[in-house]
Amino acid sequence: MTTYWCEYAWLADGVTESVLIETDGERISRVDQGPAHDAVRLPGLTVPGMANAHSHAFHRALRGRTQRGKGDFWTWRDQMYETAAALDPDSYYALARAVYAEMALAGVTCVGEFHYLHHGPGGEPYSDPNEMGHALVRAAREAGLRIALLDTCYLTGGIGAGLQGVQLRFGDGTADRWASRVEALAAAYDGQRDVEIGAAIHSVRAVPPEQMPVVVEFSHKHAAPLHAHVSEQRAENDACVQMYAASPVQVLAEHGALGPRSTAVHATHLSDVDIELLGQSRTHVCMCPTTERDLADGIGPARTLFERGSPITLGSDSHAVVDLLEEARAVELDERLATQRRGHWQAHELLSAATGVGHSSLGFPDAGLLVPGAWADLVSIRLDSVRTAGATRETAVETVVFAATAADVHSVVSGGRRVVEDGRHVLGDVGTMLKQALKEALREAIG
Repeated sequence: MTTYWCEYAWLADGVTESVLIETDGERISRVDQGPAHDAVRLPGLTVPGMANAHSHAFHRALRGRTQRGKGDFWTWRDQMYETAAALDPDSYYALARAVYAEMALAGVTCVGEFHYLHHGPGGEPYSDPNEMGHALVRAAREAGLRIALLDTCYLTGGIGAGLQGVQLRFGDGTADRWASRVEALAAAYDGQRDVEIGAAIHSVRAVPPEQMPVVVEFSHKHAAPLHAHVSEQRAENDACVQMYAASPVQVLAEHGALGPRSTAVHATHLSDVDIELLGQSRTHVCMCPTTERDLADGIGPARTLFERGSPITLGSDSHAVVDLLEEARAVELDERLATQRRGHWQAHELLSAATGVGHSSLGFPDAGLLVPGAWADLVSIRLDSVRTAGATRETAVETVVFAATAADVHSVVSGGRRVVEDGRHVLGDVGTMLKQALKEALREAIG
């Protein structure tokens, strides 16, 4: 049992001063006010652990390597495929472990890993067909994160096109074969509270509509999250309408893939009908602003979606940066650019998207809150750095959301385990870990 004293803590009724949070194992047992005494002191603002609701761990290898020249999502994708082709279970584990440690440094305590790099070269399964998934779970655990492993069905290389090249590593042939493999994965983690095995439909480009119900059924059977890339690119919408006379959202709705356990990732280019279908079904929408701007995707209608009934979550996706505070404020700032108006989102709404709402979308509804019984996830953010100095109790949340960065996170308790202290991860120098892992993954010298 450990007691933490928070200079300020963001509780259900707002920011409170001198908060005592007692943890018992992986859970919070008591929240009160009082002096520090023998408690572990946490200066600054303490918030619940953040949930990175959409991650592709291996994309971290692309940071800084795709910024020369011109192009779009599709040229970027070619470079992503080259990275995917080079990974094996050992190098993927090392890379994911370092990436998840980078997330922990940024205050993330749970990751939604959108996992489609399943098999060996040429699509040949490993001796254990889920070896790559097990590597990701092991990496998350060692870095101190819970994981929702969103095992992704990926069957075609485009609407009406077969898998080619590295895409063969992603596919199981049919949704039934996908389900058979993922049932074994789910059985391996049955009853383990820190791992949620969810499902994903990669996109309407990669899963034909007649195959989707099998993935949906897995989600229903296990009461598990179901995620899908949706309308990230206009070209995707155009191809979908041409083939099915319906938008991607409409195709997913027709095949039962929307609902409160579902998340539409990106949802950038939507019609009014799409927005209503997502909102009325209470489908979450995961915004990934740093990736969407990095790939020149566009700006999604986040506030409109929220007002129509879709809870909003946040993800770092391709990890152009790993900073959920940056993702949060970008939702508001991008809407300012699109509308030339301020004040679409309140800071507490954005912080909720990064914490409680994100956890719920990943199958952990008992996380993301500083209340007794919740997961003991405490993230403490400095209020005395050059970015945050001058914050008061009344302005602490606004300062953190609109000015702080991942560099201001100084302490992270995840599931009762303190994984970051004084800005340093328990595994050691994460920069060195990343450098070595990237060197192995890319099989080249990194200076």
